[in-house]
Amino acid sequence: MLFLSFFHRINEKAFILAKHLTDEQKKKILDLFLNGKTIDELANEYSCTKSTISRNLRKNFGEAKFKSIIQKNKLNIKNIQNIKKFDNESKASSDDFIEGVPESSFDHYSENDFLQPSSFTELKPLLLDVDNVPQKDYTSISLDSVKFPDVVYMIVDKNIELNIKSLRDYPEWQYLSESDLSRKTIEIFFESKSAKVKCNKDQRVIKVPNTKVFQIVRPILISKGISRIINNEQLIAL
Repeated sequence: MLFLSFFHRINEKAFILAKHLTDEQKKKILDLFLNGKTIDELANEYSCTKSTISRNLRKNFGEAKFKSIIQKNKLNIKNIQNIKKFDNESKASSDDFIEGVPESSFDHYSENDFLQPSSFTELKPLLLDVDNVPQKDYTSISLDSVKFPDVVYMIVDKNIELNIKSLRDYPEWQYLSESDLSRKTIEIFFESKSAKVKCNKDQRVIKVPNTKVFQIVRPILISKGISRIINNEQLIAL
C-alpha cells in the first residue's frame, strides 16, 4: 500500500514513442535478415530497439525458423572470417617465399605463368542447437534514460498489491540468458485497453498519473527483488 500510494500523489510529465515500422520496412527487414543481416545491424539501420526487430521477425518466421536463421547467419559470418584469414595467411606466406629471391630469377617467366584460376571452397554449416548457446542481455535500458508517457497503467490484485512476474513468463523475451529470465519484473502499459486485456477477474487496472514515481520508489522495488520494468517495446533496468 505504501508503495502504490506514490502513484496518486506525484504529477510530472514525460514522453516516449515506440518505433513503428511500416509494412514496407517490415518486408525489407525480413529480406535483409534472410540474407545475413544481424538483429544489431537491423536495429541500427532502422533506428529502433532490438526487441522490436526480434518481435517482428518471430511473428513472421515463427520461433523455430527464427532461431535457425540466426544460427545460419552466425555460421556464415564465421565462414567469411575464416576465408579472409586463410587468404591473408596465404598472401603472407607467398610474400615471405618471394622476399630475398633475386629479381633476375624470374626473367625467363611470362606473366601468364603466374596466373592461377580462382577457386572457392564452400564450407558446410554445422548443425548446432541454438538453445545451448548462452546469450547475454543487451536489450535492457537504464531507468534514468527512459522518458514515459504522461500516464501509464498497471495491473494489481484486489488488495492493491503489485502483479510481480519473472521475465520467463514473457515469450517475447525468451532469447535472454537463464539468469536474466529469473529476474523479477513489473509490467506497465501505455494504454488502459492493453492493460484490461491482460487483467483477470481477481485483478484490476490502476492509473499512474505521475511516472516520476518510478524514480522515487526504485529503492523499494529493488528491495523486493524487482530489477526490471517491462512494457510492449522495452525492458527497463532499475
